[in-house]
Amino acid sequence: MTEPSVPADIDTADSPHYLRALTDMADRRTVVADAAIYTDNGIKLVEKGTRIDSRLYDRLVQHKLREPIDRHLSIENPVDVPALMAAAQALVEQESLPNMLAQALGSGARLLSPLRAVPLPAPMACKLTVMREQRPELFQHSLQMMTVALFLGFKTGLGERDCATLAAAALLHDLGVLHMDPAWSDPDHKVVGVQRKHLVAHPITAMLMIRDTRAYAKAAEVAVLEHHERMDGSGYPRGLAGGDITPLGRILLLAEVVAAFYEKYEDMPAQRLSLVLRLNHRKFPAALVACILPLLQEEVARESSLMPLGNDAPRQIELLAEAFAYWDSLKAAVPGGAKALPGSAFAFADARLLALQKTLLESGSHPRQQSELMAQLDGDAIGLAEVALVGREALWQLESILNACHRRWPQLADRATAEDTAVADWCDWAVRRL
Repeated sequence: MTEPSVPADIDTADSPHYLRALTDMADRRTVVADAAIYTDNGIKLVEKGTRIDSRLYDRLVQHKLREPIDRHLSIENPVDVPALMAAAQALVEQESLPNMLAQALGSGARLLSPLRAVPLPAPMACKLTVMREQRPELFQHSLQMMTVALFLGFKTGLGERDCATLAAAALLHDLGVLHMDPAWSDPDHKVVGVQRKHLVAHPITAMLMIRDTRAYAKAAEVAVLEHHERMDGSGYPRGLAGGDITPLGRILLLAEVVAAFYEKYEDMPAQRLSLVLRLNHRKFPAALVACILPLLQEEVARESSLMPLGNDAPRQIELLAEAFAYWDSLKAAVPGGAKALPGSAFAFADARLLALQKTLLESGSHPRQQSELMAQLDGDAIGLAEVALVGREALWQLESILNACHRRWPQLADRATAEDTAVADWCDWAVRRL
């Protein structure tokens, strides 16, 4: 397996956000430097045996350290494999998704068995301890995502060693998030500019941390790097497609989405996820989706929970129709717009919007079809709710197009060309309306 290339501008040094989380944690549990800590130019910052706490934050953050700080620390009650097993078992007992997966495999013990073979060197134990204590929602997500990945690994016939590698990759896939501003996880916080760059880079950061330990198989590194890729090439950080994504990478990218849906939505996660996977069949590996869909369909209890969503349907249909119509009008106003340069923002937005419309048409969910359907569904709360769920997913797709345009073409705001102006105008509309 070839070693993936890494952009030169990725900074792998301990970030201020990670140092803040670590030193704040050290106010509540004993953290000691078991070796002296030096700056990259040889200045000793912390003596061996020093108790670490938040009072050291300002000194640490002002310098680039010679090595990652967690190579030189001992921590009271750190995360270890028995602690991970206990936390994962509690998750299986308490959360619907891991419980469903464990039942489908026969037991939680079988689902979690590969976790016992995961190596956990001291720097990784430190990072996971910081995650558990300072970012508990991220720790829970990592565990839940691991249960989904292991389920898929078992269902696709992976051997014990590969399942242990998969468990490690899933458990560690979001280490890069520890180096980001915690504000990004606030649903009301818009991730833009430098923060968006850090978000896109977090799989690379995590991969480099895993590589640095030299404790994990190359397949784990690469899978972590790929956990936000998509089969149609629309993911990040490298925009890989299809066969260019490794088998473990495919498992992680689907497991991430499955876990995220159950964490984000308290109402009808199975129904929502089922619709998303079917509506986005080009984005996710079909063989793996086929392992998940039957479980979701068994879980759906439609009559008791779907009804309230129907009120959203008319507004969603209106927004989708407006989005497509506005883009068509902008495209018509661009001279030679149909011949936009490959790789341009205009070509990307046009292709993604056309693909979304095609998918909606194929599933009978395009605004033109839905507006006719609304009259037939009058009084059918379940039918209206299903229309609304499809609408929500389609609106999310519009937001993903908007975010990708801002991420990949930050110069759009300059409106240097007629094509860029069209895309920028559509993005401005999306920011206002979505």
